[in-house]
Amino acid sequence: MTYAIANIKDKQFKLVENKYIYVPYISENVGKKILLNQIFLFSKEGKLFLGNPFLEEISVKIEILQHVKGKKIFIFKKKRRKGYKVKNGFRPLFSKIKIISFLEKKQ
Repeated sequence: MTYAIANIKDKQFKLVENKYIYVPYISENVGKKILLNQIFLFSKEGKLFLGNPFLEEISVKIEILQHVKGKKIFIFKKKRRKGYKVKNGFRPLFSKIKIISFLEKKQ
């Protein structure tokens, strides 16, 4: 099984070819194909390649499928005996991406 561990928006994700994954919002248009260059680890046919900190010869081609909102997250603040209560919430934005292929540069 071929997979890669990549850095997307300062978070690490395991990427497998032809799979879908939700990542933090990427500010590109839906349908756009982009390359990810920050690859920490790459595994192919049982061989592991580690970067220091990144692998320069490996990149991942992805396609942005859609932008969605996540579940609502509530923030509640309270100070006891003061009558102070604040309840806020927000829905984080995510991008659904599809991993198209792993591109290897020949050395």
